[in-house]
Amino acid sequence: MNLKPDFQVKFLKVLNEQKRQEEGFTLIELLVVIIIIGILAAIALPSLLGQANKAKQSEARNNVGAINRAQQAFYLERQSFGTQLVQLGLGIKEQSTNYLYTLKGFTATIAPSTVPVVPIVYTWAQTLKPALKAYVGIAATNFSSTVIGDREATTVATVCESQNPWDGTTAYTVTAPTGSAQSNCANLGNVNPLGSDWKDLGS
Repeated sequence: MNLKPDFQVKFLKVLNEQKRQEEGFTLIELLVVIIIIGILAAIALPSLLGQANKAKQSEARNNVGAINRAQQAFYLERQSFGTQLVQLGLGIKEQSTNYLYTLKGFTATIAPSTVPVVPIVYTWAQTLKPALKAYVGIAATNFSSTVIGDREATTVATVCESQNPWDGTTAYTVTAPTGSAQSNCANLGNVNPLGSDWKDLGS
């Protein structure tokens, strides 16, 4: 069967187009795509992990700040800070997936009263997972005068962030204040491996 030349040309074009559609990617093209995806992942992954850790740390910052504010309200009613989380009635659990919350107070007798009170308390947000920073809330009393008969007690609060994230292996001790005047982040001192330069985040 003889085909006309015009028809033969059209028939060959159709066959070529079908052949092109059936062809897949070459090995080199696939390798180039895989390399590009690998480079993009290497650039984006550290940033993504950093954002995930920041989100976890915001839980601790928010909870410690809420505990500080609750401590100030508690002090107005009792003239003493609470030493147990349940006393504050916040509904914050002592342990979450990422942090363990511990209250450490300093007990003293403040004249003219003879009843022991807690004039300062540390709220530790202790990291349970590596690469997360620790936080400490400080709630303390501040007296307007050194003269016993004239002074009024007010409360101050701040949140401190550790210099370094936890390394995941080195155990560290959550400390209690040793005096009623230790109401700033610098008094926390060096807590290995968290460092000594605690950042004051304010109240």
